[in-house]
Amino acid sequence: MSLEELWNKLKSATDCKSLLKKYLTPEIYEKLKGKKTKCGGTLKECIQSGCENLTSSVGIYACDPEAYDVFSDVMHPILKDYHKVKELKHPAPNFGDLSKLDFGDLDPSGKYIVSTRVRVGRSHQGFGFPPTCTKQHRLDMEKKTVEALKTLQGDLAGTYYPLVGMTKETQKQLTDDHFLFNDSDKCLKSAGGYNDWPIGRGIFFNKDKTFLVWVNEEDHMRIISMQKGGNLAEVYKRLVNAIKTLEKKLTFVHHDKLGYLTFCPTNVGTTLRASVHVKVPKLSAQANFKEICEKFNLQPRGVDGEHTASVGGVYDISNKRRLGLSEIEAVQEMRRGIEEIIRLEKSLEK
Repeated sequence: MSLEELWNKLKSATDCKSLLKKYLTPEIYEKLKGKKTKCGGTLKECIQSGCENLTSSVGIYACDPEAYDVFSDVMHPILKDYHKVKELKHPAPNFGDLSKLDFGDLDPSGKYIVSTRVRVGRSHQGFGFPPTCTKQHRLDMEKKTVEALKTLQGDLAGTYYPLVGMTKETQKQLTDDHFLFNDSDKCLKSAGGYNDWPIGRGIFFNKDKTFLVWVNEEDHMRIISMQKGGNLAEVYKRLVNAIKTLEKKLTFVHHDKLGYLTFCPTNVGTTLRASVHVKVPKLSAQANFKEICEKFNLQPRGVDGEHTASVGGVYDISNKRRLGLSEIEAVQEMRRGIEEIIRLEKSLEK
């Protein structure tokens, strides 16, 4: 579809509730429709997914880092709305003092939390996001990333497995274990996230499979720390140590007002998503479960991520806000929210 056809589809959709629909007014559309970024990115590439998937809650992606400024008339209101901030002002990175964390295991009994994960997204300086990336760009980024990953030592050291040449059996096993990404998200597909699949993509993980890096999935890099149980402190410390090591070799895109930039506007800022797979069958059966999570700035998802279903009352619950607060503040917000979610589940068991 052309940009005009996409716009007409969005404009005529009376039941669409996305942030794109809310903020891309006729006046803003006319103002932005002819603009281009230095990478050649256009409004069409930013809104295509939201126009093709009218049930999307956000509906917009950034075609490249510069899109956040070139298309700011629609991007910035969406960022403010989603992240619940009155102004776009992001603090300097702050992971806190790892020797003085005031949290540890959020579920010492092991009854509720199945696993804990903290991840960040990172974008390489000088490259566009999926819609404006070429096959060579992906290969170049893969090479840069793998060279940096080789510098990781101790419990972070591991092996890189490119998707190209990976057996179907290995790919299925890693996907079932929630280690490997796939190309099944329809919104991401419409946005160009799977262009040239699977070239330039792969996964790195350590021996214990507690530290992973996704290369050229949705973002250039997804750096992930995870393990069974609820020990948030161990997971968080491992992630921060890895980030600081990788920053010695790689330069990441950082915006003075928006923090770290990523393909999806929901992830900018800290880009940090701290989550647990938590068993809350009684609470999740309540009609207002989603509203309860919203109250604590938490986002519930199915066990296989966004746009998937829960299994046996187990939900993937994470912090929703990533912009306007520091990394340690985002983790603390998730921690306090999960403690309340578990408390509410316990109260329903009585």
